Amino acid sequence: MAAPGALTSPRTSVRHFRVGLLFAVGSAFAFGMSGPLGKSLMVAGWSPTAAVTARLAGGALLMAVFATVVRPGWIREAATHWRTVVAYGAVPIAGAQLFYYSAVSHLSVAVALLLEYTAPILVVAWVWLTTRRRPSHLTLAGVAVAVAGIMLVLGVVDAGGFAGLHVNLVGVGWGMAAAVCAACYFLLSERAATGDDSGGVHPITLAAGGLAVGAAVTALLGVLGVMPLTFTTNDTVIAGWTTSWVVPVIALGLIPTAIAYTLGIVGIARLRPRFASLIGLSEVLFAVLAAWLMLGESITPVQALGGVVVLTGLVLARQGELVAEAMWPETPLHDQTNPDSVGSR
Repeated sequence: MAAPGALTSPRTSVRHFRVGLLFAVGSAFAFGMSGPLGKSLMVAGWSPTAAVTARLAGGALLMAVFATVVRPGWIREAATHWRTVVAYGAVPIAGAQLFYYSAVSHLSVAVALLLEYTAPILVVAWVWLTTRRRPSHLTLAGVAVAVAGIMLVLGVVDAGGFAGLHVNLVGVGWGMAAAVCAACYFLLSERAATGDDSGGVHPITLAAGGLAVGAAVTALLGVLGVMPLTFTTNDTVIAGWTTSWVVPVIALGLIPTAIAYTLGIVGIARLRPRFASLIGLSEVLFAVLAAWLMLGESITPVQALGGVVVLTGLVLARQGELVAEAMWPETPLHDQTNPDSVGSR
């Protein structure tokens, strides 16, 4: 095991931070493709549960092959840490994606994702509850600004004043449920190990095992009739091109699933969940751009303003947390050798 000083030296911390930042941004870019690809299937007649099941099953298959090649003992490791793997697969993977896709079936990709990415507020609230440390004034101000922005995005307030009747409450409910699961994603991913000697679950094992569990959970919900499970073989339209349904299914399994979750777990394990949740906000921008290019979706000027306000508020909230707890790379990182560091806070 490496000496403690090797984990907390300024040079090691800076390198940890830079690598984690690179992985986190790459993960956000890959995740941004999820909504447009999934919605192309739903427009073709697929139910949200079917789209999520296809995505997770494809990602699980790809990750299983990859993990078997680069980490042959991943199944045994997943069995050893089965509680973390099952929790990760059932909530942050199956839950977040199922609720997000359900929100996308009622709302635009941009609005659904902005709702899901109120997750950093929930992360702040959870840390406040478990540590008994009150957030800074800057954090609370950022939360208030983000809530005001959400009202603009949802159309509660528009150019003509209050317009509450324009709110799709079903879509909003699914979006907020996705936010709860996304908050669990940031918290649980911190339990990933950054090395074989750190005692946690290796990112590849967590991604492969979690995707397999997530695919099984969503498929079971569909088979039992809890959620509608409808597949079609209709062609899909992506970026103005008509193509087979196979194309978005393969792309879903590869880009915003196998690649995105692996990069995200590695990044979060190095950045800590609260800072990684800030970097993850860039997924909103990537998703809006992808939805515009691939689906022709656009947002109103008021919604665009609301989106900027939401992101500004979340950045302020996260910045307040960073300043309060000095989580910059020059400071020692949390104990990477403790896989239960989240639960013990």
